[in-house]
Amino acid sequence: MIAIGIFIGILFVMAVGAAMALALSPWWWILVLAAGLLLLVAIYDVVQYRYAVLRNFPVIGHGRYMMETIRPLVQQYFVERNYDGKPFDRDVRDLIYERANGTHSVKSFGTELEVRAPGYEYLIHAAQPGPIPEGEHRVRLGGPQCSQPYDSSLFIISSMSFGSLSKNAVMAMSQGAARGGFAQETGEGGLTKYHLESGADLIWEFGSGYFSCRDAEGNFNPEQFEEKACHPHVKAISVKLSQGAKPGLGGVLPAEKITPEIAEARSVPLDEDCISPPAHSAFQTPRELMEFIAQLRELSGGKPIGFKLCVGMRRDVLGMCKAMLETGILPDFIVIDGSEGGTGAAPLEYEDHMGTPLTEGLHVVHNALVGVGLRKHIKLGVAGKIASGNDIVRRLIQGADFCLAARPMMMAVGCIQAQRCHTNHCPTGVATQDPKLARSLHVPSKSEAVYNYHKATVDEAKQMLSTLGVARPDQLSPKMLRKRVSQTEVMSYAHVFNWMKEGELLEAPPRGWLEDWNEATAEFFGPNWVHQEEDEGETVHPDVETDDKPAE
Repeated sequence: MIAIGIFIGILFVMAVGAAMALALSPWWWILVLAAGLLLLVAIYDVVQYRYAVLRNFPVIGHGRYMMETIRPLVQQYFVERNYDGKPFDRDVRDLIYERANGTHSVKSFGTELEVRAPGYEYLIHAAQPGPIPEGEHRVRLGGPQCSQPYDSSLFIISSMSFGSLSKNAVMAMSQGAARGGFAQETGEGGLTKYHLESGADLIWEFGSGYFSCRDAEGNFNPEQFEEKACHPHVKAISVKLSQGAKPGLGGVLPAEKITPEIAEARSVPLDEDCISPPAHSAFQTPRELMEFIAQLRELSGGKPIGFKLCVGMRRDVLGMCKAMLETGILPDFIVIDGSEGGTGAAPLEYEDHMGTPLTEGLHVVHNALVGVGLRKHIKLGVAGKIASGNDIVRRLIQGADFCLAARPMMMAVGCIQAQRCHTNHCPTGVATQDPKLARSLHVPSKSEAVYNYHKATVDEAKQMLSTLGVARPDQLSPKMLRKRVSQTEVMSYAHVFNWMKEGELLEAPPRGWLEDWNEATAEFFGPNWVHQEEDEGETVHPDVETDDKPAE
């Protein structure tokens, strides 16, 4: 009935318009034309079967879809408060934009955060602040088995691939990193000419697709790896085991989206889908992972070799530690990616419900390495919503040695958090391969913005170290970071978590870790009962994992 009523109304308007057009003014033809177009839309809405709303409410039903389209924009710019936007709130975005533009990011009138809300964290300052450290503290990536160590900045560009980012965005970040003397991770999409041409220090990352170092079947190619790993701009190599926003998930880049430049960078053919499988083919066990690290170190001429993972089962981390002890092979660094980390595209189920958040993941890896006596040889990097000096200092207190940022660096070159990365329609030209959109990103000015943002953020971290009364990150203590756990109770991070003693896992594993330590093995990843089922052909019911609380 509604559709019939709309038809009658449109026909009536057309009839009246036609009469007026003949009798009075030619301007009435505009009304006739508009009514005719609306009639065609109404007819289409009624006969199509995809949208029930449009069949029941032709023409006017389009208003619903229009409002749905603009809702995120209205929410971001007019509804959300300064401190509760997601993934990054307005205060953080403004901080990044202002520092990238070279202006001093300050606010007036006091904090808008609820300091008595459970979960609020704050730092404990010294009554007499110390002097601000001169220069930037550098972190040496390179343990006892590395012959070409690299001294890294506290804050570097996290992995973002060419193909996910436009070439202009990659070049802007690379040139900013070259000017600022800090490293850029390549992302698993390959070591490209856009990374290399600026002269920036690079951490070459590759994942299960082995892009830039693969053979025709998609397996690891040692010869190709050796050729590229020995490039002077490549300072370290990182093997990606998993990504925070989508751990354990592979990917497919359809053949129609592969440009000649992407094919060249990834060493893949133009006319085939580009497959990135969920698991590596070069290794399947913790022991084989360590042997692969030794192979990469030899092929690269002794450069630092590490791996990145989003922490899952604690027994897998302990299995890696056992593999290090049994083989004597150590990675030079490990990057922990939190489940709050970013991605170009991932299923909502993975983004929201898979993987360990950064704080807990960092604690597991740090404690495991301390517990087996290897922490002093292996540096820990962390990634996942690190945007400010406060974020850097908090993560250093929690056990990290250096920090990585991806989305904040995207914002520094112009990203507005439109969350359209997966559509190829990024409005600022950052996350797109559309040349018409990418050309709007002016490389020289945006490289300056990356340099400004990095420098201002590191300077702010140094200022905060001074306020805490320390001169170096290794003087920080978990006691300096406090967390409100209820309206009436505050705990320092020295008590929020249990901290392992040096070699404790080897001597007397604490009760909360004992079961995982006993079940961990260098011979396989994953739950041990799955492998028992495969070996014995029967169902073995897993025990419930214990938490990280001490025995009472």
